[in-house]
Amino acid sequence: MRLGLTDHDVFPLCLGGNVFGRTADEQQSFAVLDAYVEAGGNFIDTANIYAGGASEEILGRWMSSRRNRDRIVLATKVGMGDRPGLAPARIIEAAEESLKRLQTDHIDLYYAHQDDLHTPIEQTLAAFGDLVHAGKVRHIAASNYDADRLAEALEVAERDGLPSYVALQPHYNLVVRDEYEGPLQDLCVQRQIACLPYFALAQGFLTGKYRPGGPEVQSTRSERASAYLDERGERVLRALDAVSQAHDTTVSAVALAWLAAQPGVASPIASARTVEQLNDLLPVATLTLEPAEIELLTAASDLRS
Repeated sequence: MRLGLTDHDVFPLCLGGNVFGRTADEQQSFAVLDAYVEAGGNFIDTANIYAGGASEEILGRWMSSRRNRDRIVLATKVGMGDRPGLAPARIIEAAEESLKRLQTDHIDLYYAHQDDLHTPIEQTLAAFGDLVHAGKVRHIAASNYDADRLAEALEVAERDGLPSYVALQPHYNLVVRDEYEGPLQDLCVQRQIACLPYFALAQGFLTGKYRPGGPEVQSTRSERASAYLDERGERVLRALDAVSQAHDTTVSAVALAWLAAQPGVASPIASARTVEQLNDLLPVATLTLEPAEIELLTAASDLRS
């Protein structure tokens, strides 16, 4: 899968690094990363704030020990946490810190983790441009931007000859659709911005583990995932069950395949704390849903139903 207008070909599943150093220790993280690469994966997403920087550190040690940096499309972020914002000095400082933790000389995809209404977009893009010209960043991307601000950033980049966002990371999945679908999706499709949805499995709900009357699942996400367990959520689970059974695959893979089939989406992001969890996700790489199956899932998650 081509990543927007870049020359990067990426795996259909982007591996999220938010669990590394948090719910997965280094040994577990290395096992998941090794299994992902063995399955053909090459696209890994992290951020400078994940586990207080430990996620980047673990990834850095893993790439160094495996000597595979040149085979990985590596994404990280700036602009959230205890030092938020996208002022030029903050971007440059954060990039240097991330490069050190990641043990690399460049970041393939560097995100503005969230919009900064207090810093002119021209200044933010100019700082990103300095990093691109220095060879420390290959491409830049936006996360948590609305359609108007993304459009403005694209216009400023074109007007001033600055690097342009090539990807967008929105909150988007089968039960949270309104933040991406509509003007933001239309803009991404029109401008060939690669959509890389986060919370692609609705914080675990779309794995099918949380069901009415089911056993209590103890995890850091259980309470948030269970929030989707209403009439609409149950309807979505029934549709996922039907499609997964038809393909003899996992509920998780079907939920990710529905996302991958949506206009503008390049590679959904999902994390795995264990190799077993990863194995539930990997079938998405070869899973193609029929149009009727996509419509079944879309209709099941429709808020108006």
